[in-house]
Amino acid sequence: MGSAAPPRGLRPADRSGGRTARKHRQARRRKARRTLLTGPADGPTRCRLPTNRVLELGACTHAADARRFGKLGFVLAIVCPGQGSQTPGFLAPWLEVPSVAERLGALGEVAGLDLVAHGTTSDEETIKDTAVAQPLIVAAGIVTAEALFDVELSELPIVLAGHSVGEITASALAGVVSAEDAMRFVSVRAQGMARAAAVAPTGMSAVLGGDREEVLAAIAAAGAEPANVNGGGQIVAAGTFEQLEALAANPPAKTRIVPLKVAGAFHTHHMASAVSDLEALRPSLSVSDPAVPLLSNYDGAPVASGDAAVASLIAQVSRPVRWDLCMETLASRGVTGVIELAPAGTLVGLAKRGMPGVKTVAVKTPADVAAALELFAADAESSEARSEEETV
Repeated sequence: MGSAAPPRGLRPADRSGGRTARKHRQARRRKARRTLLTGPADGPTRCRLPTNRVLELGACTHAADARRFGKLGFVLAIVCPGQGSQTPGFLAPWLEVPSVAERLGALGEVAGLDLVAHGTTSDEETIKDTAVAQPLIVAAGIVTAEALFDVELSELPIVLAGHSVGEITASALAGVVSAEDAMRFVSVRAQGMARAAAVAPTGMSAVLGGDREEVLAAIAAAGAEPANVNGGGQIVAAGTFEQLEALAANPPAKTRIVPLKVAGAFHTHHMASAVSDLEALRPSLSVSDPAVPLLSNYDGAPVASGDAAVASLIAQVSRPVRWDLCMETLASRGVTGVIELAPAGTLVGLAKRGMPGVKTVAVKTPADVAAALELFAADAESSEARSEEETV
């Protein structure tokens, strides 16, 4: 009888066991890091590995995700921003990157929107519209991730997280849903939330600073709800304009209140009808387990499966975003750097305040890609040095 075939995916070097196997694994990881960091010789700096693999990853087990979290000795978080982060023309520089305009146009066709125009020439009022803003932000994250990471993400020491609508972006990048299904999902979400917001005039305001418990008490006293608990001294209140005006008239001590450019009381009971819309869409989605660790806005923990990820995406429409818990998880898992995809800026700001000492890069334009890769390089070299010391 012939010998039994090795377990699927096990390389010959791994079957030798012991010290030799460990050296082979370390050598492969060093090679992967060098491949990741060098970039193509004849093109723009970016991570190299198979093209267009970011959004077409196969399923894997949650247990495998857990083992992979930190296996290379350092972990970087790729974070995806939410609504309100968009500004007029923010995608214009990205259209100079080959294939971005075509890809953005294709995603726009799925959403039924001209996302190229909305990302380059549409005015602030147009892209503030929920039905436009949410698909635009998700598509922006997808195309900038593809421009930055021409890789199989399961081979990288990363964890993915997204804030509010950005969790859809992160789920697509993790392979839970395809890019096209992500655009279908966000379109239904945006339209449902816009309809829900039209029932009554509502909005959101950021409460900056102050004591956490006092802020929550003041929000409740005004009749509003805490829609986002962002950490870093920021809690977002949501409710009717009258409730938000009452909060602004009686602010908690040592706080500053800033109205947000969003058209509704998102992540509150006002959005219940949008949840029903997404539940109706759910059976038509093709769902896989995440190929890399993916955090939920609900409790900040890695999702256990693709189905759990989609359930979180649906439920978070009418319940608070706990970005503070996401940052706690990132810190506790040894995350050493945070890279925010376009339209970037908000989440790295929160990381600087909520995760002191963490390195951050906001990838706003293609010019920021080099800084993102330098962050990988610095941590990879440090990790490799530690790994080699351990084997001496």
